[in-house]
Amino acid sequence: MQNLLDDYAQSSALRDIDPRLKLLLGLGSILFCVSSASPIAPLFVAVTMSLMTLRLAKIPARFYLTLLLMPLSFSLLSALVVAFMYGGGHQLFGFTVASLNLGIREEGANMAMLLLARTFGGMCSLFFLALTTPMIEIFSVLGSFGLPGFLIELSMLIYRYIFVFVDQAAKIHNAQVMRLGDARFKNSISSFAMLCSVLFLRSWEQGERLAVAMDARCYDGKLDLMSQAGKAEPRAIFAVIGYMAAIAAIAILTREIQLL
Repeated sequence: MQNLLDDYAQSSALRDIDPRLKLLLGLGSILFCVSSASPIAPLFVAVTMSLMTLRLAKIPARFYLTLLLMPLSFSLLSALVVAFMYGGGHQLFGFTVASLNLGIREEGANMAMLLLARTFGGMCSLFFLALTTPMIEIFSVLGSFGLPGFLIELSMLIYRYIFVFVDQAAKIHNAQVMRLGDARFKNSISSFAMLCSVLFLRSWEQGERLAVAMDARCYDGKLDLMSQAGKAEPRAIFAVIGYMAAIAAIAILTREIQLL
């Protein structure tokens, strides 16, 4: 998935836009989503961000929908729990299980829809940033904002080796499956314990190899970051400012609106 995201970001139609503008657009939209008192503004962000990702960045719709379905399933479960456990008001739906009354009331339903809208809007904003801006550009922007160099380098190494570990874990798991390591529950538990122990050793070995490779290349404690993005055009700046102002206006004007 890391290779796919970086590949799409590198080939995106918005690749050459100033990453500072895209970072401002993505993070600003996320902040407006999580701070909105009504689901209208987050839904507006979700729709517009999706359109920008699909139409302007030229990201394939099937791949984009696949990305959205993975975290959306968790947010749906969370919203369902909130709907049953939160708030009062008129009961919209209810049933009884073992003498326990369970139901969804107006406040709980509104809170669940607000949570779902916030999550959906934030995900669309985050995926817009991930699919249009390579990680090296994001690290470069963070460095220009004055973030300490050791934090940036540590983030780069963590980002890189997350997917190295995932790749190693997938190879070990596939080898166990081919040897019927998950044929029974007891075998699957034993295989999982072996996977964790072997993965720890592989991770340790990869870390030592990385240190040797960096020393062989005269690593002096600083990784140079190269940015290929162009400068921000005035119309792009005004477009981002106008979009953020529109979100702010919608969030203020619809702060009292509830869907139920």
